[in-house]
Amino acid sequence: MRSSNPVFSRRGFSRDNGYAGFNAQQPQAGGPAVGTNPYATNPYAQDTQLGAPQQVRGDVMTIDDVVSRTAMTLGTVVVTAALAWFLLPVDEANLGKSYGIAIGAALVAFVLAMVQSFKRKASPALILAYAAFEGVFLGVISATVSTYISPGVVAQAVLGTMAVFAGVLIAYKMRWIRVTRRFYGFVMAAAIGFILLMAVNALFSLFDGAGDGLGFRSGGLGILFGVIGIILGACFLALDFKQVEDGVTYGAPREESWLAAFGLTLTLVWIYLEMLRLLSILQGDSD
Repeated sequence: MRSSNPVFSRRGFSRDNGYAGFNAQQPQAGGPAVGTNPYATNPYAQDTQLGAPQQVRGDVMTIDDVVSRTAMTLGTVVVTAALAWFLLPVDEANLGKSYGIAIGAALVAFVLAMVQSFKRKASPALILAYAAFEGVFLGVISATVSTYISPGVVAQAVLGTMAVFAGVLIAYKMRWIRVTRRFYGFVMAAAIGFILLMAVNALFSLFDGAGDGLGFRSGGLGILFGVIGIILGACFLALDFKQVEDGVTYGAPREESWLAAFGLTLTLVWIYLEMLRLLSILQGDSD
C-alpha cells in the first residue's frame, strides 16, 4: 500500500479506499458488514483465534511517537544545514566547490529517500541519513540565497513554512479540509503535472544561456508556479495528517511513526524550497 508526497512515493494510503493511510478495509462481497467484524475495520488487528499473538498496546503508534521522531528527523536536517552554512562558504572563491558538494548531497538524499520509499518497513538509520544529506543541500542553497539575494529571505522562508504547517494543521483539525478519494486524486494529478513541468523547464534550462528554461522559475510565471508549489505542499501536509490520524486510530505498529516522520519531513522540505524560491523571485523583482 503506497501513497505519494510531492517528491517520493511511500507507503501509507490504502488502495481500497484511495486515501486513508491506515483506514478501514472494505468488506468483501458477501462478507460481513463493517462493524460486525473488528478485523474488517482494522488492518492491524490480529485474530487471536488463529493463534496469532495479540499486539501489545505499548507497541502501537501514538502521537507522541510521531512528534518525537519528526523532531529527530527535522532536527537532523536543521543541524546539518547549519553546519553546511558555516563550513561550506559560498563566496566567489568557494561557491563552485560548495555547490558541487551540495548537489552531491542532494543526489545521495534522493537515492536514500527512494530506497526508503520502496522498503516495506521503516529504517530509522536510512531516514536520518536522508535528513543529514538533505540538510547539507539546504544549508548551501540557503546560504547562497542569503548572500546574493537578501540576508533576511531565509528567515522569511522558515517562518512561511511554519505558518503553512500551522495553518493546515488548524484547518485539518477544524475539518475545514477533508481528505477524501477525490481530494487525493486531485492532489496527485496536480503534483504529477507540476513535477513534469518543472522537469521540462530544467531540461530546457540546460540549453538556455540565461538558465531560465521556459520561464517557469522567474518573473510572473515563477511567482505563479511558486504559489502553486506551496499550495501543493499544503495539500500533502493534509494527506500526511490523515496518515498519522489513521495510524493512531487503528493501532498501527510503532515503527510506522518513522514513516510518518519521513513523510512530514519530505513535505516540509518541499514547502521550504518553494517558499525560498518564491521569496527570492519577489526580492529580485523588487530590487
